[in-house]
Amino acid sequence: MNNILVIGAGGVSSVTVHKMAGLPDTFNNITLASRTLKKCKKIQTSVKTKFNIDINIAELDADNVNDTVNLIKKINPFLVLNLALPYQDLNIMDACLITNTHYIDTANYEPKDEAKFEYKWQWDYNTRFEEKGLMALLGSGFDPGVTNVYTAYTKKHLLDNIDTLDILDCNDGDHGHPFATNFNPEINIREITSDSKHWENKEWKIGPALKNKISFEFPEIGPKNMYLMYHEELESLTKNFPEIQRARFWMTFGDSYLNHLEVLKNVGMTSINPIKYKGINIIPLQFLKSVLPDPGSLGKRTKGKTCIGTIITGTKNNSEKTFYTYNICDHENCYKELGSQAISYTTGVPAMIGAMLMINKIWFKPGVWNIEQFDPDPFMDLLNKHGLPSKTIELDNKLNF
Repeated sequence: MNNILVIGAGGVSSVTVHKMAGLPDTFNNITLASRTLKKCKKIQTSVKTKFNIDINIAELDADNVNDTVNLIKKINPFLVLNLALPYQDLNIMDACLITNTHYIDTANYEPKDEAKFEYKWQWDYNTRFEEKGLMALLGSGFDPGVTNVYTAYTKKHLLDNIDTLDILDCNDGDHGHPFATNFNPEINIREITSDSKHWENKEWKIGPALKNKISFEFPEIGPKNMYLMYHEELESLTKNFPEIQRARFWMTFGDSYLNHLEVLKNVGMTSINPIKYKGINIIPLQFLKSVLPDPGSLGKRTKGKTCIGTIITGTKNNSEKTFYTYNICDHENCYKELGSQAISYTTGVPAMIGAMLMINKIWFKPGVWNIEQFDPDPFMDLLNKHGLPSKTIELDNKLNF
């Protein structure tokens, strides 16, 4: 049986587990584990209602390696799909090594006490996974994930050489709240308040957060302000495609969102440094997370679309060409299908696809790998079949910013 253990029961996990349940020939024994069993039960009930499929659930604190090891030994899964917090990546990888179990995630490790996004910690596990004949697939979400696949696909089919890479992430969804994040608030706010960083001329260029702004006309959405940020896939893509001269990541934000964020930052609520409150140490950002709307509750309120893709310029037969590959995802359609908003959907579907490719041994090689290191074609085909169709257009000119 193709046993799989999914750790984490948030919005992304709900999408992934529902998509898996709809493919019982591939995923015929699913266990969902989380610190909050109530969330697991909610997903379990929904899956039973939609597909008449029974999934198993378990309570798990993934910070505890021994508890994770014991659960893996009990279930004996082929694969652990980590959809928990990025802080827990290394603990779960340790448990997989102890139990000889394959591993996959959607976001790179980061330490709790520092907003530092690097693959180095996980890449350092390569030898141990390789020696045990185990595979770890990193970043099987959308960005990172699909954007990495788009890059590999463009290099394989459209260009001989990549010169510049721009990843553009636009969310035009409106949930009606004055301020809310579309995925885990703690992770989201740590990410966007960090310094911007991009790759240029073989070195990292660092700048202030959310200061470099460009307006861009997104397909089916229109003009939106997007801001230069750092995102983890830049690290692996510039490593695995060393010819890239410049690589940047852009994300859209509305003025209201940025104004709220600026106020929260100015009063210290986005800090990850502990403060003492009534004799108890608390992390301001974790407290803020507790009072913001749960991202999982936004689906029924959110209208609009997302557009995420890559614009890549390079050469083909000594001629310069630029290609834009992207996906449009509709929030309301996602909610109709799975009770989710598009941000969870666009991450949850690729997580399922990565797991499917590993289980079916289509992508399979011992060691620790990023998603662009495999043949992009099977992944692209499955995106089209499972709700995230892609479109590629050739642009008349390269980006002028």
